[in-house]
Amino acid sequence: MQWQYAIREFSGYLRLEKSLSANSVDAYISDLKKLRSFSETLDPPPEPDKIDISHLRRFIEWLDGFYLNSRTQARIISGIRAFFRFMVLNDIIANDPSALLEMPKTGRKLPEVLSVDEIDSILSVTDLSRETGRRNKAIIETMYSGGLRVSELVNLCISDIFPGEGFIKITGKGDKQRLVPVGNRALKEIELYMQDRRHMPVAKGHEDILFLNRTGRRLTRVMVFTIVRQLAARASIDKVVSPHTFRHSFATHLIEGGADLRAVQEMLGHESIITTEIYTHLDREYLRDAIIRFHPRS
Repeated sequence: MQWQYAIREFSGYLRLEKSLSANSVDAYISDLKKLRSFSETLDPPPEPDKIDISHLRRFIEWLDGFYLNSRTQARIISGIRAFFRFMVLNDIIANDPSALLEMPKTGRKLPEVLSVDEIDSILSVTDLSRETGRRNKAIIETMYSGGLRVSELVNLCISDIFPGEGFIKITGKGDKQRLVPVGNRALKEIELYMQDRRHMPVAKGHEDILFLNRTGRRLTRVMVFTIVRQLAARASIDKVVSPHTFRHSFATHLIEGGADLRAVQEMLGHESIITTEIYTHLDREYLRDAIIRFHPRS
């Protein structure tokens, strides 16, 4: 089995069967191409269906030469494992050589989280006298109230907003849809922004897109990053703030407030609850109080 064919088939599997986004597919293929580059240094160079555990261990040593950190190496190994699982599923190989491959210890990096006061501070510095002011305030409220990814935010449609029911419909990874409840403050800011939007130019094909730029087209991810960082700087927030920070804050505040972990998983659109568990990084005093209050032996 030649590398070119294997890469093409794996790419199709990720897009069609796993329904991954173009960015995710590119990341997997980039990792696989690193393995191909390594194989070309061997004599003779093995085809993908001939690679065994000894090759993969040497591949890890080869990666070390590029001074990649452990998290990057772990991500690459994860991509390689996905490739060999695909090979087994399609009866190209009988045994998965990556099954015995050890992952580097990465530690657990906790996401940056804003306090409620810090979020209020960011909202308070939004300049409502500018034509983009109402839009930017609605963006912050929507991300924080619904825990949206930036890609979900820029693709949010007017027809996805259900103010009477207090829900918004979100299309997440793999085009999977979920309904997320949002608070009155977010819905109110969207309503106020819509009053401004009615007087804005709207480009053809963008009529249903909620958040538009000055030319009437959907915002880019980069533009949302810029808006968030400028507002955080204006509010003198001494943290690295990105659109995803509001998603982290949304989940953390819910869990600290006593929300069920599975409910938070559903609202975030996580396939696995393991992904959601990172948001349980509560302080020790909170955990101590919880044990004292609820454990029968306390």
